[in-house]
Amino acid sequence: MLAVLKSELQEKASSHKEVRTSYDIQARRTVLVVGGVDGVGPAICKKLADMGHFVAATYHNEEQARVWQDMMEQEGYLFFIYKYDAISSEESRSLVNDIIADLGPVQILINADINSANNVSDITQAAIEGMLATGFGRIVNISSVKEKNKGCGQISHQGIRKSVHGLTKALARKVASRGITVNTVSSGYVATDMIVSMPESECGNIEAQIPVGTGKPENVAHIVSFLVSEESGFITGANIAAGRGYLMK
Repeated sequence: MLAVLKSELQEKASSHKEVRTSYDIQARRTVLVVGGVDGVGPAICKKLADMGHFVAATYHNEEQARVWQDMMEQEGYLFFIYKYDAISSEESRSLVNDIIADLGPVQILINADINSANNVSDITQAAIEGMLATGFGRIVNISSVKEKNKGCGQISHQGIRKSVHGLTKALARKVASRGITVNTVSSGYVATDMIVSMPESECGNIEAQIPVGTGKPENVAHIVSFLVSEESGFITGANIAAGRGYLMK
């Protein structure tokens, strides 16, 4: 199955005007972006695909996901999408098993849709076995620099942020000698489709509080791409604040 999908990926990519083949095919890895269809997820998916990786993305709404997948294919990207609601460890295990069957072991995991520390733990435990077996792994948890601001699309409140980075540090220590890094990216206000569509009155004077202004999903994706690279194996257990200067206020 993996050989067939690799052939399909290269065939479909070559049919587009912009062909992404400047990478080292031997360095291609399987990526799982939890929440890859929403928020900062699409930008992360595209950035990691540009690095040459196979990218699996999860979704909640199948109709929305299929539309997004078709749009991405028109741009030259072939993403593999999977339904995932993060409701149990069994669902997490089933998801990872499906991806292994289709694309091989997950070696890069991006948790971009965090609703609780438990759902991060479940999917991470399911995916990390492939990393341990292959001796390479990159895990990045996308969190927030700020407590939840009602009505402005921020889902990571203070308790979740602390719990998630606590998991990041604990796991980073545990697997540090196994070729696996685990880091947190704490994002500030980012101009996702949801944020952009909200009335200015709902978000208040937030942008005025951010020295560099509201960020773009691509800003977060760039940091993620750095952390998952081969050359970033020396960074683990870190919490990188991508808040565009918010924490200086």
